[in-house]
Amino acid sequence: MQIKAQKCYTDHIMQALVSYKKANLNYEILERFEAGMELFGFEVKSLRNHLGSLDGSHVTIRGGEAYLINANIPPYQQANAPKGYDPLRNRRLLLNRKELAVLAGTEQQRGLTIVPISVYNKGAKLKLEIGIARGRKKYDKREVIKKRDSKREIERTLKTR
Repeated sequence: MQIKAQKCYTDHIMQALVSYKKANLNYEILERFEAGMELFGFEVKSLRNHLGSLDGSHVTIRGGEAYLINANIPPYQQANAPKGYDPLRNRRLLLNRKELAVLAGTEQQRGLTIVPISVYNKGAKLKLEIGIARGRKKYDKREVIKKRDSKREIERTLKTR
């Protein structure tokens, strides 16, 4: 029995506050999900000011819960941050059981990983878009760059006509 998970596609209306720009180059995104995050208030303020980085971060499933590992979210005001605050701390993700089951199953598969793609506003809440991804080899990355450049060139020629 295969469980259908709710897919997430960020709209053009929802502006990405922080994104992992090289995710589409380094990984082939197979499926996307939307997750909430457990954050402190000053982390929310920091993300709303476009501070933070998802570079080099990933998602892991432990004990039936999903965690965002190695995402750098600095405090909004350094002077008002609690003592001993770690900007690279693990943050729990809020997903339903079906989504967790799908993610846990894919994490066990060889060659697949779960990567964060972007953090964005959805109403008053902050959401994290994550994706099940397969890593790309160097020759695959070159191919993606060639396709992107040729598409850009075609758009340019069509625009000038």
